[in-house]
Amino acid sequence: MLDLATLAIFQQVIASGSITRAAQQLGRAQSNITTRIQQLEESLGVALFVREARRMVLTPEGQQLQRYADQLLTLAEEATQSLRGQQPSGRLRLGSMESTAAARLPLPLATFHRTHPQVQLELSTAASLQLMEQVLDHQLDAALVAWPPPDVDAPLPLDLVPLYEESLLLLRPAQTEEGELPRTLAGFSDGCTYRRIGEQWMAQAHGPAPTRVLQLSSYHAIVAAVAAGSAVAVVPQTVLDLQRDALPVRSEPLGACTTMFVTRQGYATPAVQQLLAVLQAAAPTPTPTPFPTAMETV
Repeated sequence: MLDLATLAIFQQVIASGSITRAAQQLGRAQSNITTRIQQLEESLGVALFVREARRMVLTPEGQQLQRYADQLLTLAEEATQSLRGQQPSGRLRLGSMESTAAARLPLPLATFHRTHPQVQLELSTAASLQLMEQVLDHQLDAALVAWPPPDVDAPLPLDLVPLYEESLLLLRPAQTEEGELPRTLAGFSDGCTYRRIGEQWMAQAHGPAPTRVLQLSSYHAIVAAVAAGSAVAVVPQTVLDLQRDALPVRSEPLGACTTMFVTRQGYATPAVQQLLAVLQAAAPTPTPTPFPTAMETV
């Protein structure tokens, strides 16, 4: 039988990469962690880790168990919170796009922490498609996603609440004319909704030739690549609003894209409900945009 305590130890070993670090994180003896992992492997009849030097690397069977462990521990946390009544508590794993985390979340998350200090909120960032997949895989409880993520064309078991209507801008180097646009797009990893919108715009502007993508990890780097004359980019207006000084780039409206608060269908713990309420209270009142939505322009 699988027990939640052992699965939590299993997950900590994965996160830490070693028995020693997992024992330190959990405040347990190293021998205790080793014994629990060995007992788990013996009960399942498979090896869950390959011991490589000082690291513990998951076997294919370990990767399969990890997915089940994520779901089981998430369901246990959800059950615990639900049975405690309407007082938010426990862990809440929130995913967000980089732009949303920087421009939208600091003040409402500070409010949420002040009013619900008993909730342990963990924030991580990724591209929209990866965030949606992590919600479905029980790795996240909720996420803020530019909708729809790339390659999503079927109904999914998700609840979607629109939060923000982001005005998108096409950034181009300051010294270029219309016919001189670079054929390179600066953007985040594949799975980013804004990158896909940029790729579709490039296909319209330059024809069927494949778009070269300069993959970067921050908006600072993306804007710098545009300023250097080597790329164009799609950036939310809110990101530029964070800049104190005028940027050496040109911009033009590209459309609007909705940021959704995404949870698994029916997942509504008190912590998630209260977080959503705080985000909705802090969200600006939507105003009509004088240009079509981003997905209608491509």
